[in-house]
Amino acid sequence: MGIELRHLRYFIAVADELHFGRAAERLGISQPPLSQQIRDLEEHLGVRLLRRTNRRVELTDAGRAYLDAARDILGRVDVAGDTARRAERGEIGELRVAFTRSMPLIERFPRTIRAFREAFPAVRLVLLERTTLQQFECLLDDRQDVGLIRGVAPPAPLVAHKLVDDPLVAVLRADHPLATRRQASLRMEELAEESFVVFTRASGTGIHDQLLTLCRQAGFMPRIAQEAGESSTMVGLVAAGMGVAILPRSLQHVQIEGVAYIPIASPDAASALYITHRRDDPSPLVRAFTRLIRKA
Repeated sequence: MGIELRHLRYFIAVADELHFGRAAERLGISQPPLSQQIRDLEEHLGVRLLRRTNRRVELTDAGRAYLDAARDILGRVDVAGDTARRAERGEIGELRVAFTRSMPLIERFPRTIRAFREAFPAVRLVLLERTTLQQFECLLDDRQDVGLIRGVAPPAPLVAHKLVDDPLVAVLRADHPLATRRQASLRMEELAEESFVVFTRASGTGIHDQLLTLCRQAGFMPRIAQEAGESSTMVGLVAAGMGVAILPRSLQHVQIEGVAYIPIASPDAASALYITHRRDDPSPLVRAFTRLIRKA
């Protein structure tokens, strides 16, 4: 006979009551099967746990020691069950969320992080800064669970939900004629004679190709003077007179003296932000985070 959890529960009930009749009533069984289960337990252990007389039941030294261990085992079983149920509900575990460099500048990002940590305080939230293309690789290789990406459709095994359009702005030197005039915005064709500072394609933002599309729609091909992988580098190069740049409006928080951010008068001049994850991911934490950021 192997020891089962019911043997421990039966023994604890008898040890608590020190009376087989009351223990049987507490357990909802009759007394003979209870007595037999205790005898089976003692036989398996090879020790006597209870000393029985006609008038009383008392614990032996071995019984007192075994009682403490039995309570500990059942306590651990209960904790394990509770842990499994909490994991199923998404209340514990780990969630790996990667984001592009500009994402923290979008208001809903810090709002969602705060809301998630308040709702799931026992979850370890791992935040990772990665480009959009790096995130696709990490999602497919199961090195992250959720991605916050910009402007590029994910490959087929992934699913994406659009969060918001981040309008694009032209970044000019503050003394540029287009920055000092009264108009609140400019048209792309007004930049036809300018040199451009652009994102490298490897940066994975999608804005490089979007710039080319906007320029083609305006009737010209951009003259690229410099490529850079960081938005702050691009703004610095604009301030240095290397050319103009097209960046998401959220990046105008990058304050560098001597530049101006001018809206572009085109409905297509916007960079879409998405949340993406594996299509078949069953994680309740992924669902919860996705729900929170879309709600935000």
